[in-house]
Amino acid sequence: MARTALFGGSFNPIHYGHLLLADEVRERLGLARVVFMPAGIPPHKPAAGMAPGEHRLAMVRLAIAGNPAFEASDLELRRTGPSYTADTVEALGVAPADLYLVIGSETFLDLLSWHEPRRIAARCRLVVIPRARSAFDPESAAAQKVLREIGADGIARADDGAPDAGVIVLHATSLPLSASDIRARVARGASITYRVPPPVADYIARHRLYGGRA
Repeated sequence: MARTALFGGSFNPIHYGHLLLADEVRERLGLARVVFMPAGIPPHKPAAGMAPGEHRLAMVRLAIAGNPAFEASDLELRRTGPSYTADTVEALGVAPADLYLVIGSETFLDLLSWHEPRRIAARCRLVVIPRARSAFDPESAAAQKVLREIGADGIARADDGAPDAGVIVLHATSLPLSASDIRARVARGASITYRVPPPVADYIARHRLYGGRA
């Protein structure tokens, strides 16, 4: 089975920051593909302001078109009820040694509040991306508690390729972009050029998403 990164999120909308991160993770860890997984009903995020799933999936597909290493999955959108990552990593059918789940450092520190976090860690390798200028310390008491509770084999840093064991910490390039800012710009009629791929900007305008006008 090809080594795969699972990159989940609301993608509301997908932007260049997501694409750059996915490409860097794939390259740095020597992976074959990245699967973008728009969330159905995220259990940790309010639904207000969330574009319908079919629109978010369509924007992901437009954004990644032409990159053979990128794929989009509607697995969580087809599932009824909340989107639990523990179910997703099993449903993908990728061997645990070949599946890499990409999460932010804040998410990692909050992992024990997730549904069956130990099951998540047993089914994939965790790749933790510290936010730019964040104070994330993998040796902190909070981080070490998460490691103990999920049964992980310590922390490993990504240098050349994927480490053989442990939760991987990868410092990736971070663009100063956020989906919430993009939505706000659309709502007030400001430009989102150079923030999202042109086909995504066209899609947002055509479907009048986020309070925008065609």
